[in-house]
Amino acid sequence: MSRIGKKPITVPAGVDVKLNGNDITVKGPKGTLNRTLHPEMKVEMNDGVITVTRPSDDKEHRSLHGLTRTLIANMVEGVTNGFKKELDVNGVGYRVQKQGKNLVMNLGYSHQVTMSEVPGITIEVPGPNKIIILGPDKQQVGQFAAEVREKRPPEPYKGKGIKYVDEVIRRKEGKAGKK
Repeated sequence: MSRIGKKPITVPAGVDVKLNGNDITVKGPKGTLNRTLHPEMKVEMNDGVITVTRPSDDKEHRSLHGLTRTLIANMVEGVTNGFKKELDVNGVGYRVQKQGKNLVMNLGYSHQVTMSEVPGITIEVPGPNKIIILGPDKQQVGQFAAEVREKRPPEPYKGKGIKYVDEVIRRKEGKAGKK
């Protein structure tokens, strides 16, 4: 029984949803998102409320039911409020800065690491050790944040590297030394 799949999605004012077969387009103040849904899931919209139904109780249909509803809800949430990921940069000499549309990072390598903004994503650098990634597509924001973090993941001994703000790094004790 999919409890998530049964929940209706209310479309807020200022958001336009168009259903064309199994293609859905959501347009709002933060942008426009398109997605092709699974052909067996039935999506209906009545009076500003979107409901997702499944054809049977097969295992595949049950799993697709909640997934489809969550994807549509994330699209509606993204075009109204947007999504954001915050990253911290820890380490001596580790700095980030924004040059035009590029994110330039000094991460202890012999060279600077440069990443360009992808369409639909905006990067903010409020300080030399903080990165904020914003966008309407939850998957795209999370993927870009993971790619930035991948440039220097946090290490367990001193905690140096790029980490999510809410991430907890399990610390290790160093060498014990001679007795």
